[in-house]
Amino acid sequence: MTSPRPQRPEKVVETPLPDLPSVANLPAEEASTTYSHYRTGLSHHRTELSEHRTDLSEYRTDLSTYRTDLSGDRTELSMRRTGMSIQRTRMSADRTLMSVIRTALSLIGFGFTINQAFAKLVEAGTFRSAEAPRNFGIALIIVGILVMVGGIWRHIQFATELRNSRAELTEEGLIHGQSRYPVSVTLIASIALALIGMAAILSIAFGAMS
Repeated sequence: MTSPRPQRPEKVVETPLPDLPSVANLPAEEASTTYSHYRTGLSHHRTELSEHRTDLSEYRTDLSTYRTDLSGDRTELSMRRTGMSIQRTRMSADRTLMSVIRTALSLIGFGFTINQAFAKLVEAGTFRSAEAPRNFGIALIIVGILVMVGGIWRHIQFATELRNSRAELTEEGLIHGQSRYPVSVTLIASIALALIGMAAILSIAFGAMS
């Protein structure tokens, strides 16, 4: 925590120098005594100025310490901001993967729906064969799976680079890196959905063979 800002010493009201005494008509001993008193007054004046300069030096030292503390606080804030930026970047990567998942699921769901719809129409006798719609549905499912696999691969690649960058920044002392790098739940869900899409293709293929 930063210490309070040091207070500047009050300005010294400089007193004028005493006038040089006139000892022309004084005896030697009295003239010497007069000069001694004059020098004593000058010494007091210099002492007051020296004390004020000492106070100013101490103030400058305290001010330098205060600025150093402020710099340390700013460095700490910068480290925390950098760490938070890395976390936000990771969350952005998860959101990007979620967008890929939505696109892939739309393709997979649409392909599966086309296949099921035309299969029911064949069973009802409306169409003689559903081979072309089935192939189109399978193609959509395959495209959806490829889109999802590509998104998963890109996410893993980006997450690995981000994790390595975070480790380097932590080793260099630029960020704290105290929190653990979390596992992406979105990545796990996308892998599971890709497997479900593959199962859908197998279901359609085995259904066509039976």
